Amino acid sequence: MAGHSHWAGIKYKKGRADRQRSKIFSKISKEITVAAKLGDKDPNMNPRLRSAIQLARSANMPKENVERAISKSAANQSINYDHLRYEGMGPGKISVIVETLTDNKNRTASNIRTIFQKHGGSLGTTGVASHNFKQLGIIRIEKKTISDEAILELAVEAGAEECISNENFHEIFCAKEQFYKVKTAIEKKVDNFIHSGIEWYPLNQLDLKEDQYKSAVNLLESLEENDDVQNVYTNLKEKKLN
Repeated sequence: MAGHSHWAGIKYKKGRADRQRSKIFSKISKEITVAAKLGDKDPNMNPRLRSAIQLARSANMPKENVERAISKSAANQSINYDHLRYEGMGPGKISVIVETLTDNKNRTASNIRTIFQKHGGSLGTTGVASHNFKQLGIIRIEKKTISDEAILELAVEAGAEECISNENFHEIFCAKEQFYKVKTAIEKKVDNFIHSGIEWYPLNQLDLKEDQYKSAVNLLESLEENDDVQNVYTNLKEKKLN
């Protein structure tokens, strides 16, 4: 399976947690609060909450922050967050999908549109970008947690479609419909995930020239910086700049 699916603000990026710890904690806290509000406050009974807590753990988020976020789900009954998806095109015609959690749809839509325009992109209608992706269940596990051979065997037994061991982490891929089944099976042996969830994975990637690549990266990072944005996905091929 070729490619890299996301440019995600709250997902694993080596060194990123140190640079933007408070912003990452804020995004994770929001996800924990929403997950706890929509389901059981026991993570063993709430897969979404369990995934959010695993993400908090991988970001070294203090336990008291997690507990506070869960408590907020009961305290803020009047505040409702909507999960909204925006799609657009960036420099070099890259496709971009932005997932948000917001308590103000108008504010978020305006801010996302402005970010796209400022960086040479354009916000489009539903489907303008997502037709270049497919949704997959993806689980990331830190490399030191389990060996390449052991995780491959475990992934196959769990019913995953593919397992790739990268420099810093293992990535397990499965069909969206099989995600919780596969995840539950893997959790019996490994419960410390970097991240797990259903993501938009690009069918193909675009390799841009350096000037366009820099503009595209600026767009993606500006989207990440927005407080309402939870995840950013793109079909831009990552590269090292000179």
